[in-house]
Amino acid sequence: MQTDIDPRHLIGRKAFDRNGTRIGTIDEVYLDDATGVPEWAAIRTGLFSRDAFVPLEPSELIDGALHVPFERALIRDAPDFGVGRHLSPEQELQLYHHYGLDVAAPPALPDRDFGRLAGKDKQV
Repeated sequence: MQTDIDPRHLIGRKAFDRNGTRIGTIDEVYLDDATGVPEWAAIRTGLFSRDAFVPLEPSELIDGALHVPFERALIRDAPDFGVGRHLSPEQELQLYHHYGLDVAAPPALPDRDFGRLAGKDKQV
């Protein structure tokens, strides 16, 4: 999705599934903790329904509406974490797996050379 869009401008927009079927209206946008980039949208799936989280990548904003490349049934079956709360890394991982999206492994820690081992004499 375009990352230059102000996430506040997504709230209230309509969302559609891969077939063009209306899913609902965007209630909230969740930003990535590390980058501040919009990562998830919570979509109100009906008047008395809950919000369903959808990934903003690879979704597209077309003619003022969010088009999500997944079936409506898959979106409605997404894990329910409630809205208005922070998504934990574990919850995000569950959502990525639900949508079948690959998640990059966390970067490896740098290999550190801490010098000679304690108790070993320095060889000259």
